[in-house]
Amino acid sequence: MHGTKEIIEEAQALPVEQRAMVVDSLLRTLNPPDAEMDKEWISVAKRRLSELRSGRVNPVSGEEVFAKARERLGK
Repeated sequence: MHGTKEIIEEAQALPVEQRAMVVDSLLRTLNPPDAEMDKEWISVAKRRLSELRSGRVNPVSGEEVFAKARERLGK
């Protein structure tokens, strides 16, 4: 049986797509999918997309969001 260090080294040697699959698989064991929560997030995403498309809200770039956060946190 492989130790943790060996498993990590083997995983790091995998192509990026396979590493992403390993990470996703491991994360699902820590935080299993919740169908009800997924439905709620889908509903929120659809509502937000509708708000953007209708012009009720204006998009804000990630750069602007992080700049404001850094400003508020004094960093």
